[in-house]
Amino acid sequence: MPAQATAPRPRGRMVEIGCGRTLHAVSAGPASSARPLVLLEAGAFGFSADWAAVQDKLSHRGLRSLAYDRAGLGFSQPGPEPRDGDAIARDLEKLLLHLGEPGPFVLCGHSMAGLHVRLFAAGNAARVVGVVLVDATTPEAMDSRMISGFVQHFGTATRLAAWGAEAGLLAPLSGTGLGDAIGLEGAPGMEKRWAFANPGHNHWASREVQCWADSAREAREAGTFDPRLPVAVILTGTAAERNGFRGVQTAPARASNHGLIDYVAGASHATMLNGVYADAIIRGVEHAMGLAVDDAGGSTSRAEP
Repeated sequence: MPAQATAPRPRGRMVEIGCGRTLHAVSAGPASSARPLVLLEAGAFGFSADWAAVQDKLSHRGLRSLAYDRAGLGFSQPGPEPRDGDAIARDLEKLLLHLGEPGPFVLCGHSMAGLHVRLFAAGNAARVVGVVLVDATTPEAMDSRMISGFVQHFGTATRLAAWGAEAGLLAPLSGTGLGDAIGLEGAPGMEKRWAFANPGHNHWASREVQCWADSAREAREAGTFDPRLPVAVILTGTAAERNGFRGVQTAPARASNHGLIDYVAGASHATMLNGVYADAIIRGVEHAMGLAVDDAGGSTSRAEP
């Protein structure tokens, strides 16, 4: 179907975070729980809709979760530039404050959000009790000429996407597989297809990508995860597949005293978030959650790459 001229009615709610700004947030799961809140951070061009299937599965496991739209993305109002990792982390802190969510948290980040998760964890170490990285990048990946080159080319592509959305060129494609590469259902799928062609969403998503190198530097300067922190890394493919980037992606789990590395055969970078493949993400969350509840004691299962 073509993109809607007006935005669909958003799920969740709009939250004032100060200075006249609001962010869109979607909470799921029981009203209260003794378990930590799962914070879901989307990748480049992603927003709360990306996590709909994961949130549904977490809810069925009795776990609370929060997904949100970063400034300017989805239904959230824009924020001041630059849209780098520091700005994103500060916005998330404000959102949690205004929602009355003090923690503890399990952080779950997809793709580029690996940078944002690292930075938020460093600035909120006392409140973060576990990390799940879903086919995510790391700050150290920028040491690779191949990855830094990809980031540069991706930045150029996102500028074109923003221009295309402004010119109305993406609207006819919103009903194709490009409009929703994850494969969402119902209202989240409508939100995803609307955002795909929305000029504002594309503009601010592109501005985030332009800050990729700065966000990686900020995250790296913040330091690595505490080795006592349970870290689950969930990747596409199988353990038998080898490439240079895999070593960088799995490094946080291998450096953790309680690391888990798991693979999702048959999934793509996007479809691993849908209802067919998301169970691996749930296992990663429960790995981190179980260690958090048990105060990092007891045994840890670990799949080696």
